[in-house]
Amino acid sequence: MFSAFFNPTPADPTAPNLHPVSETHKSDLFGQLETKDLEWTCAGGFTTETQIFYHFLEDETMIMCQVIHSSIGMWYPTIQFTCKIYNPKTKETIWRSINVSNFVTPPPGLDKRSCKADQFSITCKPSADPSHPEIYVIRANLSDDLQVSLDVSRPASVPGFKVGKGPKGGFSYFGPDLEKPEGYVVHRFWPRTAASGHIIHKGQAIVAKGTGMLVHAIQGMRPNLIASRWNFAHFQSNDHGGVSAIQMEFTTLDTHGRHGAGSGGATVNVGSLVLGGKLAVVTAETRWPDEVPEEAPIMSRAIHLNAVHDADTGYKQPSALEFSWAGPSILTDSPGTVSASLSVDVGGPSAPKGLVEKVDVLAEIPYVIKTMVNYVAGTKPYIYQWQNHAKLNLRGPDAILPGLSEGLEIEGILYNEASFIS
Repeated sequence: MFSAFFNPTPADPTAPNLHPVSETHKSDLFGQLETKDLEWTCAGGFTTETQIFYHFLEDETMIMCQVIHSSIGMWYPTIQFTCKIYNPKTKETIWRSINVSNFVTPPPGLDKRSCKADQFSITCKPSADPSHPEIYVIRANLSDDLQVSLDVSRPASVPGFKVGKGPKGGFSYFGPDLEKPEGYVVHRFWPRTAASGHIIHKGQAIVAKGTGMLVHAIQGMRPNLIASRWNFAHFQSNDHGGVSAIQMEFTTLDTHGRHGAGSGGATVNVGSLVLGGKLAVVTAETRWPDEVPEEAPIMSRAIHLNAVHDADTGYKQPSALEFSWAGPSILTDSPGTVSASLSVDVGGPSAPKGLVEKVDVLAEIPYVIKTMVNYVAGTKPYIYQWQNHAKLNLRGPDAILPGLSEGLEIEGILYNEASFIS
């Protein structure tokens, strides 16, 4: 990633220096994950790698478990395990973030999809159940009063995916030279998972059974140089044999765009739809600042509505959001185009709806990282987190779901984030 310091200035300063995954893999959006895709790379330089498990339990409690591996130049990497448990009925939030010791990948006898430290272990292995052939076994002792034990499995009918086939599938690259990029972003997903196990909090056991997703992501550049904004949506429903809709979206700074420095503000979005318990659609779209987005055969969009200034953070937070998906079915027995949309009212700063937390990022990340990342003076990154009931509006071939051609409304739970970096 240091190539930018040694390469001469490109002959054409208006040459593209953002190469989004939606543009480089237009003809093969669905790339099935291979074993290597979910292995820890633990890359050096300025790289942040993370593995996150999100789940909704049967009582609608949300649990998030995350491992973060942060490399900061010549410094020894920092590895964190974070866990958030939010009960929307009681509004109780349990939060732990610990720097772990003696991190190892792979553990003895396992491959690099697995990792462990003194405080936790995550083991990826084949399952004895052919209907859920792969499983992650998570065991974490996060404090004297919080232990987590979860088994997270992937249904056989919902393969893990990245956007695009092959070793470069999933990657968006930064810099004018694709062969020597200045940085990159990559996401790999299990878009619908089943979780079972228990949580022990203050000596009380909580049964943990539900559905969710996994994302393994890498930012191969300083995070404040990659994006000014992020959006994330995670919708799950058990109706119609299992439905999920997910999106991950980032907006570049002015430094990276289709015409070099000064043409940034491009928005790159990847997503998927699981319908009837099967992965049906993979979406990817880039919206350029000099284009007015219109209806398109492939859409993957998160739109903020009615933004209001929030005195707590200094940012204009959305009062509502709209998410949309459209693309061809990847199910060989059910060809056709599928579209989906979802709207959520999250309220304003004075009357929030479903607000889990406004996360002050600088208060959570390790001190070493904080001092190495030069955020713009006077700005503080914040992540808004919400959980609400939502309705996903679907349309597509009846061969996927009966009645889909006339439109279906799926009720479920949405967890979504809006991150403001600068």
